[in-house]
Amino acid sequence: MTGTRARARRRGGRVPLALLLPAGLGLVLLVLPLVGLLARTPWATLPQRLAAPGVLTALRLSLLTATLATLLCLLLGVPLAWLLARVEFPGRRLVRALVTVPLVLPPVVGGVALLLVFGRRGLLGGWLDATFGITLPFTTAGVVLAEAFVAMPFLVIAVEGALRGADRRYEEAAATLGAGRWTTFVRVTLPLVAPGLAAGAVLCWARALGEFGATITFAGNYPGRTQTMPLAVYLALETDVQAAVVLSLVLLTVSVAILAGLRDRWITSP
Repeated sequence: MTGTRARARRRGGRVPLALLLPAGLGLVLLVLPLVGLLARTPWATLPQRLAAPGVLTALRLSLLTATLATLLCLLLGVPLAWLLARVEFPGRRLVRALVTVPLVLPPVVGGVALLLVFGRRGLLGGWLDATFGITLPFTTAGVVLAEAFVAMPFLVIAVEGALRGADRRYEEAAATLGAGRWTTFVRVTLPLVAPGLAAGAVLCWARALGEFGATITFAGNYPGRTQTMPLAVYLALETDVQAAVVLSLVLLTVSVAILAGLRDRWITSP
C-alpha cells in the first residue's frame, strides 16, 4: 500500500510537457528583456551617469511627485474604499467599476480626459484659472494629478479588500463602549487594515513613479518641472541610449525592491 501511494505521489508530481514548455517560454518572455537591460548597462560609467544633473533632477522630481500623488490618493482613496466596503447605496457596483477604470484605460486617454477637465478650456480648468489663478496642465501639480489619477485604483482596491476581511466585532465593541464613528475609524479600523493600507500605498507609489502616458499628455515633458524618470528615459532614447538604459535600471531596481517587499502578502507558502 505504501509503495502504491508513493507511485501515486510521483505520478502526481510529474509536470506535463504540454504545460512545461509554454510555461518556460512565458518565463523567458518576461525575464529575457530584463536580462538584456542588465547586459547592456554601462557598469563602468554607471556612478558618473547616475550623478549627471539631468538624472538627479528627474529622479528628485519623480520621488517628489510620486510621494505627493500617494498622499493625495491616501487622502481621497481611503474614505472611498471605506465607502465601497462598508456602506450599501444604490449604484455601488457602478462606482466600483468607475474606480477601477484607470486600471484598464490607456494612460494617454487618461491624459486627454484630464486636459478636457482641467485644461484652461476644460470643464473645471477655466473656472480654476479665472477664479483662483490656478493652472494645472504642464506644471508639477499637473504631474501629481496625472499620477494620482492612474495610481489611486491600486490603493482603493487594496484597502477595500482589507476592510472587507477585517473583523468588524472590534468596531462594534468600540461603539458599545461609547466611541464615536471617527474615533472608531481612527483607533480601531485603520490599525486593523494597516497591512493592507501599507501594501496599497506602496503599490500606489510605485505606479505613480512609473507613470508615463497620462503625464506626458497632461503635463508635458519639461526638464526640472514635469520631466519625471519615465519621460527622461523616453527622451534619452533619442539622444543617448546608454543614459536611457541607466534610467531604466533605476526604475527596475525600485520595482524589484517593492515587489520583493510585498511578495509575502501575495503568495502564501504551503
